[in-house]
Amino acid sequence: MPARKLLFICSQNKLRSPTAETIFADTPGIEADSAGLNHDAIVPLSPEQLAWADVILVMESTHRNRLARHHGASLKGKRVAVLNIPDNYDYMDQELIRILKVKCAPYLP
Repeated sequence: MPARKLLFICSQNKLRSPTAETIFADTPGIEADSAGLNHDAIVPLSPEQLAWADVILVMESTHRNRLARHHGASLKGKRVAVLNIPDNYDYMDQELIRILKVKCAPYLP
């Protein structure tokens, strides 16, 4: 069975989405990537990332709205889920890791 490809998206790709990518990178059956929606993000979202992803996990509903507004055609047939994780955590914060593991569980194989 091929790996499920999870794309994590936040605004700047500095804290939440790279933490998610890091903690799920070594999970069997998962490939993880991350990006930011802002033009000055560490890794700005690319059309190739959207094409690659099986499931797109955004941190806030505002991210889903921006994604739909700017990349709507690329989302056809894609599952986009909102994790509802506010921008209140540092990279690899233990509480952020705990929340990500709980909220991402339904999307893991």
